[in-house]
Amino acid sequence: MNDRWRGGNRIELLINGEAFFPSVIQAIGTARREVLVETFIVFDDKVGRALRQALIGAAQRGVRVELVADGYGTPHLGVDYLQPLLASGARLHLFDPRPRLLGMRTNLFRRLHRKLLVIDNRVAFVGGINFSADHLADFGLMAKQDYAVRVEGPSVADIRQACLELLRQYGDVPPPDSVRPPSPAGPCRSCLAVRDNQRRRNDIEQHYLRAIHAARYRLVIANAYFFPGYRLLRALRDAARRGVEVRLILQGLPDMPLVRLCSKLLYDTLLRDGVEIYEYCDRPLHAKVAVADLRWATVGSSNLDPLSLSLNLEGNLMIEDEDFASELDAHLLQLSTDSCRRVTRKAARRGYWWRAPLVFLSFHFLRHFPAIAGQLPAHRQTLHPQAIPADPQHESQVQP
Repeated sequence: MNDRWRGGNRIELLINGEAFFPSVIQAIGTARREVLVETFIVFDDKVGRALRQALIGAAQRGVRVELVADGYGTPHLGVDYLQPLLASGARLHLFDPRPRLLGMRTNLFRRLHRKLLVIDNRVAFVGGINFSADHLADFGLMAKQDYAVRVEGPSVADIRQACLELLRQYGDVPPPDSVRPPSPAGPCRSCLAVRDNQRRRNDIEQHYLRAIHAARYRLVIANAYFFPGYRLLRALRDAARRGVEVRLILQGLPDMPLVRLCSKLLYDTLLRDGVEIYEYCDRPLHAKVAVADLRWATVGSSNLDPLSLSLNLEGNLMIEDEDFASELDAHLLQLSTDSCRRVTRKAARRGYWWRAPLVFLSFHFLRHFPAIAGQLPAHRQTLHPQAIPADPQHESQVQP
């Protein structure tokens, strides 16, 4: 497990697209040497177009611009979107795009799901927010609730290194390094934890386990897609049994109902051992955050489900700072009080007679899923640089 903690960081919590997008656009506007962006989704909507315009402006100033998007999460972008971006000198890479089958996207597994952004090795962003308008409240009922952090200080270099490693490993050779190392900027200690399918398969899970085992009085986890591995599930139950207030904030208004059904299979087992479960009902919860004992916190892209913990490329920032942890803790407690319904064991046991066999199978599935995932068919994942279409007047979109 990577345990490279860095002191001297300033870390700002960004809640939802209203805080995240303006901060990102402003930071890109100050870039002088380099902008590195990794994301699961870029859509051709008002958010995606604002990002494109900021990247075009940077590239036209002579800044090196690298945008990496996942080939499954971003299945196509129109020529109208791509042509001005690529003509400016910015580069777009699609991570492991696969051909469609009967019009359906294929290869759901082992996706680039992390969301990282670095400007001039000076400021970075880590979180779970994609570049799409459904992270803004004016999107409507299905607007997502989500989080990110803005980082200044020595940890920025580790976030940048993770972005460069992806470019090197999957098909690109970056130019010689010419950026300055980041200077200390604040009091926070932080550590970037990434998950891949090679040397760092369990880093994020191990950080979670360490925090859960160390918790003494309160642990709050807000997670969109909650179907954790057996070790995490057991650690949460053990923490509640030893007197820790364990509070889970999960989806009550799901954007993927099947995933919520899987989570509900675990409710009775968790509630029986004293874990508190709250369902967020204002809009879909897309969070991947946690806080323990007002001292430790994490914000990132990793859900606590089989895809994130065993298959996808993920990135979370681990943070040790009382002020930051207290801010996140207070926000999550307020969220659970004002915008959630608490799940009772009586409600969780409704229909338990038909769910009991599924619960039994779920436990055994969770216990063995990491080994199962390791046997799933895999191939060499690559980055696919995108080129300006030769005849944009006769193409409606660019397919990977």
